[in-house]
Amino acid sequence: MRLSQKDLQSAVEEKIITSEQAKQLHLFWQNRVVAGPTFDFSHVLYYLGGLLAIGAMSLFMNLGWESFGGWGIVGISIIYAFLGLRLCHYFQKKNYLIPAGICATFIVVLTPLAIYGLQQALGFWSDETTYRQYYRLVLWHWVYMELATLIVAAVIIYSYRSPFLVMPISVTLWYLSMDLAPFLIGKGLTFELRALISLYFGLLMLVFAFWVDIRARKTVDYAFWLYLFGIMAFWGGLTAQSSDNEWSKLLYFIINLVMVLTGVALSRRVFVVFGAFGAVYYLGYLAREIFQDSWLFPITLTLIGLLIVFAGIGWQRNEQHYTHRLRGYLPQPLRELLENSRT
Repeated sequence: MRLSQKDLQSAVEEKIITSEQAKQLHLFWQNRVVAGPTFDFSHVLYYLGGLLAIGAMSLFMNLGWESFGGWGIVGISIIYAFLGLRLCHYFQKKNYLIPAGICATFIVVLTPLAIYGLQQALGFWSDETTYRQYYRLVLWHWVYMELATLIVAAVIIYSYRSPFLVMPISVTLWYLSMDLAPFLIGKGLTFELRALISLYFGLLMLVFAFWVDIRARKTVDYAFWLYLFGIMAFWGGLTAQSSDNEWSKLLYFIINLVMVLTGVALSRRVFVVFGAFGAVYYLGYLAREIFQDSWLFPITLTLIGLLIVFAGIGWQRNEQHYTHRLRGYLPQPLRELLENSRT
C-alpha cells in the first residue's frame, strides 16, 4: 500500500504517532519508492513513450520494411539495438531505473524482427507470411523467433534487473504456447488438442511465476507479467475444453473457485478476475441449461450469496487469528511471501 500525507496526518490526529514521526516516515517512504513505478506524470510519460517505441517495432510494423530485404532488416535492428543499449547505460548511470528498463525491453522486442530478417536473408523462410503477421497468426515457424527472443531476454534481464523486462518474456512464452502446437504436431492438430496444450503450458508458466515470486519476495515484483499471461493461457485452455459430463463442468467451477482463493492469498487480482469469470460462466450454464424452468434456482443462488457475505464478515472478525495459525504450518519462504504480499 501507499501512504499519503493525509494518512499520516490522520495517524497523528489519532495520537498513534507524533508529527515529527510522521515527517520522518514520509521521507523514509519517499526514498524507498523513488525507483519504483508510481502513477505520476513523469512515469506516465516514461511508459507512454516506451510503449510507442516498442509498438512501432512490433505491433505497428508495416510492409514498407520488407523493401529493405533480409540483411537490411538485420542491419537496422542492430542499429536500433545499439542505440537502445546506449540509452539504457546512460539512464542507469543517472539512476533513472524505469527509463533504463524500458530501453532494455526495447532491445528484447527487436529480437524477433532481427531473427525474421536473418531467416529471410539466409533463405530459410518457409512461406509468404511477413513480420507484421507475427502478432496476428499462429504459425509453426514463429518458434525460432520466440526461442531467440527468450535467450536474448535472459541475457538482458541478467544485466538489467528491471521488472518491466518480464513483460516481453511473458508475451513470448504465451505466443510460444500457441505456436508450439503446430510446430510439434503439424496438420493433425485439432482445436481440443490446442486448448489442452495451452492449458498445460499456462500451468507451467504459473508454476514458474510462483517460483519467481518466492525468489523475489524481498525485492521488486518480477512475477506480475508471468502470472498475467500464464493465467490467460491456463484459463483460456481450461474454458475451451468441451465435455458433456456434468462432473467435469463442476470440476471447472471448483478450479475457478480455487483460483479466486489463490488470488486472495497471494494478493494477485488476476487470479480473482479470471476465477470469478469462470465461476459466473458455470452458474450461467446452470441457469441456462440445467435449471432453466426452475423458480427455485435464483432463490438458492441468492441464499448462497448471502451466506458467503456472512462468512466474509466472520472471517474479517477473526482474520488475524486464523491467518496466524494457518501460516504457522507453511515453510518460511512461502510464509514470508504471504506476509509481504503486494497489494
